[in-house]
Amino acid sequence: MTRLDEAGSVRQGEALPLAQLETYLKAHLPADVQTGGALSVYQFPSGYSNLTYLLRLGDRELVLRRPPFGVEIASAHDMGREYRVLAGLARVYDRVPRPLLFCEDVAVIGAPFYVMERIQGVVLRAERMAELQLGAADMQRLAQATVDNLATIHSLDPAAAGLAELGRPAGYVARQINGWIRRYRAAQTDTWPELEEILTWLEGHMPPEAGAAIIHNDYKYDNLILDPNDMGHILAVLDWEMCTLGDPLLDLGTTLGYWTEPGDPAPLVGMFGLTTLPGNLSRQAVVERYAAVSGRTIADPLFYYVYGIFKIGVIIQQIYNRYRQGHSQDARFAQLWEVVQASGVAGAHALHRGRISANAA
Repeated sequence: MTRLDEAGSVRQGEALPLAQLETYLKAHLPADVQTGGALSVYQFPSGYSNLTYLLRLGDRELVLRRPPFGVEIASAHDMGREYRVLAGLARVYDRVPRPLLFCEDVAVIGAPFYVMERIQGVVLRAERMAELQLGAADMQRLAQATVDNLATIHSLDPAAAGLAELGRPAGYVARQINGWIRRYRAAQTDTWPELEEILTWLEGHMPPEAGAAIIHNDYKYDNLILDPNDMGHILAVLDWEMCTLGDPLLDLGTTLGYWTEPGDPAPLVGMFGLTTLPGNLSRQAVVERYAAVSGRTIADPLFYYVYGIFKIGVIIQQIYNRYRQGHSQDARFAQLWEVVQASGVAGAHALHRGRISANAA
């Protein structure tokens, strides 16, 4: 059995003030999760955006999310919004952790935060690929379940979830393209010719809107909690910080950007390489399965993949820029420029060959 996801020591410079936090939790947690005992805090090892901690309070385990240290990207790190999204989704979707409390008082830990239940399960992480004991049949089942679940998310009723006002679906495609280009310029540390090529291409090839749906915006294997006894069964989806109402095919594009294949640039495979394991679907097969399950027509998969890989490159550029400015001490960030460059290379290669899968004919 693949081992459960575990937290470890808190990284240097990212500690939480235990005394204030323990006092606040014991005063504000719902009655059914109250417990005695001292608070201990651990940190989940992965993730490059919002920080995620394991809290042990007596015999209860909880999860705390807070923004990264030294950021000012309010919309992408809005803890109150993320908490409200989880609370709304819990009404219509059984694969989200139960949100327990939100705190906007920065005096408690230095930033707004929220706490949710901990769901025990397996989280696949690329840095532990060598440890995974998943055969090709298991990976195929997981890949299919992952695509099917994305289609399920896109079928949820925003009004029933109380999330009808979550975003502005009209004009979503143009806003996303223009917005990610602006973010790239604001965080740019180097000149990447391939990224310049694909951002120009994206500006000139925007497709019509494909409707509106609840979209996750960061949907990939390591944001899923899996049943350790059935790795094709998704227990929960994590990291809803970028969830909004928007074009579901752009959400698919983000997933395609993360969906590396053998033959993709090594820095991308090193960071997101779980989908290169035997048994996984190709990117083209992901598109075909999503179309069959969702009933949506995907006229131009190339646009959505190139959008996804550009968006990922910009996200990594923002994180790398934060490191360069000294706002993070996390040693993992030092070589992220390689992932930024590789994102551009992968997108440009797709444009030049006119297809989304690296090895397809």
